[in-house]
Amino acid sequence: MSDVLSESRRTGARAAQASEDERRLPLIGAGQEARPDLIDDSPQAGRKQLVRLENDRGLSLTESVVHYFYRLTWRTPLHKLRLKGRSPLRLLAAPDDPFPGDARRGKAIRAGFFQVAGQRIELAKLNFATLQAPPEAIDYIHSFAWLRDLAAAAPRETCVPIAEKLVDAWLDANLETVADPAWRADLAARRMLNCAAHAPLILSSSDLVYRSRVLRNFASTARHLDHVADKAPEGLARVTAWAGVVGAALLLPDGEPRRIFGEAGLKRAIEGFMGEDGGALSRSPLAQIEAIKILSMLRAVYAARGELLSPIVELALSRAVPALQGLTHHDGSLGSWQGAPGISAEAMATLIRASGIRARPLRDARHWGYQRVPAGRTVVLVDAGTPAMARHAVMGCASTLAFEMSHGPHRLIVNCGGASAIAPDMPPELAKGLRATAAHSTLCLDDTNSTSVLPKGQLGKGVGLVELDRRDSDDAARLDMTHDGYARRYGLIHRRLLVLRSDGRELRGEDVLLPAAKGGFGRGFGRQKQGDVPFAIRFHLGVDVEAHLATDGWGVFLRVADGSLWQFRSAASKVTLEESLWVDENGQIRPSQQIVLSGTASVGGGNYGWLIKHMG
Repeated sequence: MSDVLSESRRTGARAAQASEDERRLPLIGAGQEARPDLIDDSPQAGRKQLVRLENDRGLSLTESVVHYFYRLTWRTPLHKLRLKGRSPLRLLAAPDDPFPGDARRGKAIRAGFFQVAGQRIELAKLNFATLQAPPEAIDYIHSFAWLRDLAAAAPRETCVPIAEKLVDAWLDANLETVADPAWRADLAARRMLNCAAHAPLILSSSDLVYRSRVLRNFASTARHLDHVADKAPEGLARVTAWAGVVGAALLLPDGEPRRIFGEAGLKRAIEGFMGEDGGALSRSPLAQIEAIKILSMLRAVYAARGELLSPIVELALSRAVPALQGLTHHDGSLGSWQGAPGISAEAMATLIRASGIRARPLRDARHWGYQRVPAGRTVVLVDAGTPAMARHAVMGCASTLAFEMSHGPHRLIVNCGGASAIAPDMPPELAKGLRATAAHSTLCLDDTNSTSVLPKGQLGKGVGLVELDRRDSDDAARLDMTHDGYARRYGLIHRRLLVLRSDGRELRGEDVLLPAAKGGFGRGFGRQKQGDVPFAIRFHLGVDVEAHLATDGWGVFLRVADGSLWQFRSAASKVTLEESLWVDENGQIRPSQQIVLSGTASVGGGNYGWLIKHMG
């Protein structure tokens, strides 16, 4: 009996201490050293930043001066004094999650395991401190993205005990030990936003000790992001980290100084992530999608607090969404570019709806490097840009001048795609092969890549210059494009001309190999390999296209799933049908076919014309 009473007293003491913790827990910066190196606090930089940010928000001169002072004192003892004795730690809002969860993954969690990255990770044996799993699984677990899936699997009262048990185990392993990957900047930011969006799952407990630990984690994560956001890798990771800083400012009490500081950092991060037309500098549609997701979640936080959306976030979304839509086919599904699989129209519609942006797809995204040519029910997508720089590239592909073509809901010509989506247990050579020029619908010279494909998603030497001339008229849209990827090795320039009729029922193409003339395009390149060079022009077919060679060997009949008939004809070479593959949005490899025009090119180059026409 005495043991029971002793345990009761200890429990009561812990609860009282937890309650006191919630009232007295320092909100921001407690025990942290000032880190002014993370912001540019020079007078010139401060004034420029002040004008840009405060003018965007329409603040008065007095308010602007106050904001400027906040930024200068953010990491100093003045800020700690300002906060001393202020509001108790609490969560100010539980924003709606704009994205639905995967109920199948959620049911797996209820059954006792995480099902992610093609692996089954048992919860009973899971050690959050020494987690050994593929990168996708590590990100999924430490970002708490699984909360979304769990919430989609069953009513809240059923999921609460499971969520609380997992969160408590994670806190046991990581709350007091700040180390990667659990505390990687972008994962910490995602965890902050996911926990806030699903606060009813993890903060419904009457256990004050547990609640205190969860709230302490919010504060610890916010302070951690203050210090590491600007050290995250440039690009998506840095945008995500700064979005976490802004989210923390809106979710925790006395957050106005952090919000000013965070919005300024988020602006810098976005400028380092996307180009003038809103496309990611990595040229990766998947990176673009993730950026839109994180900014959409941040948008939901603003809405939950009843705050006006920051112009920084609004402008970024208004540019990023149309750019991404520029890579969609007629039915709204995403094309297969730079490692992205063929993402469904439904998933894309959900993303765009969550962003709150309604805009037309961007047709001419020259900075991002893509062209979209719609005509009737036909859409042609083209990679007409130089490859991403090595420091930006994510699963970069040697796809220059490749194209995709769809009619209605059916893809006629595709790229194999999906290098970043295939299961981890697949051979590494497969992912590298999916990034190769031969895996795209374009010309490949001597079975080599137009740009060298390096490990870890980077690209090497090859295409350095792409020229583009686009002309749209009432009768047709015309793209005339040239790249120098083979100039240094073979002394040849690849030129591709595409003409899509205004009704979308006919696409004429011509691939031309030109000698790299001195003083012109490809200047300074000499022919390194002598003699004729073999070439292949590939047209990978959609999985629902049935192909049959014409009897004369110069064409292919294409029967689409809806019963329509198309014809491919070559004007310069007999064609062959070969096996191919396509990667869907689940990373599944699906068999298909490809049309191949092949031959040899002389020192003087050659012309190879072809036609794709709707027959009925």
